[in-house]
Amino acid sequence: MSNKIPQATAKRLPLYYRFLNNLNYQGKTRVSSKELSEAVKVDPATIRRDFSYFGALGKKGYGYNVEYLLGFFRKTLDQDELTEVALIGVGNLGTAFLNYNFLRNNNTKIVIGFDTNSSKIGTEVAGVPIYHIDQLEEKLGDVRVAILTVPAVSADEITNTLVAHGIDGILNFTPARISVPDHVRVHHIDLSVELQALVYFLKHYPLHT
Repeated sequence: MSNKIPQATAKRLPLYYRFLNNLNYQGKTRVSSKELSEAVKVDPATIRRDFSYFGALGKKGYGYNVEYLLGFFRKTLDQDELTEVALIGVGNLGTAFLNYNFLRNNNTKIVIGFDTNSSKIGTEVAGVPIYHIDQLEEKLGDVRVAILTVPAVSADEITNTLVAHGIDGILNFTPARISVPDHVRVHHIDLSVELQALVYFLKHYPLHT
């Protein structure tokens, strides 16, 4: 993906891809920016601007060819290349991830899990083997992406271990704001903060129906 594309645009591409995939399953052959807008909750002008970074993807008065767009974004998002993911922390949230395991996303799959709970080590959850965190160096292999669902007090130490063994990207579900070297990308997802923000917006910015 070109470095000239804004990060905000890059983060919206998977949304577009998912909706286009659904349209393709439904047998739809074309879609307008207005239809895309209503589905992904992004205004049409933003969608047209996002698409413009990739050249002429549609035609005025016709909209966008679903099959062409789907193929284009599949290639752009490397959908034909499997990204293997490690899960660190097999508690309630981690177990939910393992059972879900990105079933609708063919290019991302959790292939290994790590924990410290002796009752889980040596077992499988939804077909994914679980090992002790001390076995990370031995078992991580070529995996370069990790999901972190451990207690906040353990987050920094485990992050350092992950980075030392070659992890390049971390999806952090802990409240801790972990520190990593410049070459490692971290996306923080704090569910409690998101919920508080939602409640705040409901109270102070009510939607008009």
